[in-house]
Amino acid sequence: MRNGIIIMVLMVGMVGWAVYDFAFSGQEAAEEENLAESDMTTTTTGQADVEEKDEEGVLPGYMAPDFELTTLEGDTVKLSDYRGKRVMLNFWATWCPPCRDEMPDMQKLYDNKEVEVLAVDLLDTEKNKSDVADFVEELKLSFPILLDETSEVADEYKVQAYPTTYMIDSEGRIQSRMMGAMNYDMMVERLEEME
Repeated sequence: MRNGIIIMVLMVGMVGWAVYDFAFSGQEAAEEENLAESDMTTTTTGQADVEEKDEEGVLPGYMAPDFELTTLEGDTVKLSDYRGKRVMLNFWATWCPPCRDEMPDMQKLYDNKEVEVLAVDLLDTEKNKSDVADFVEELKLSFPILLDETSEVADEYKVQAYPTTYMIDSEGRIQSRMMGAMNYDMMVERLEEME
């Protein structure tokens, strides 16, 4: 009789664990699907009505997660330092051809429009830090180059492809997320959507 009770308790425990595991794995899959759908809609249809949220997240409408990184020159930069300004947050690497293609247009945007460009290099994917400095010098980039040494910030922003760009409004809220290279006109269009 006692063995029957123990077996019954174990069975109830296993069923409970299975239900718990199923519920939470489904929630994670739904969040990943929402992020993927967001990539599709913001990449192909542009700015839609964004429901504003007060919590941090990486989807349009959420407050952009704050972070602190070091620049190529060794200065410390926090995203929250740019509150009150529109920000183009771009994740890239020197070995990425589409990243190279869009950099001159990012420089043009930085020079001609009221926007802060923060270019986050995924340093742990580079051969060495000097490659980043050479790249910046070759393309004559003057906007801040931030070094994500362990891809911690890229992971927090769920970067799945390079380049990935977030347009963040002056309140610190994400307005759009784009995967892939953009040209100058696309950048201006996204920037104007935040005015």
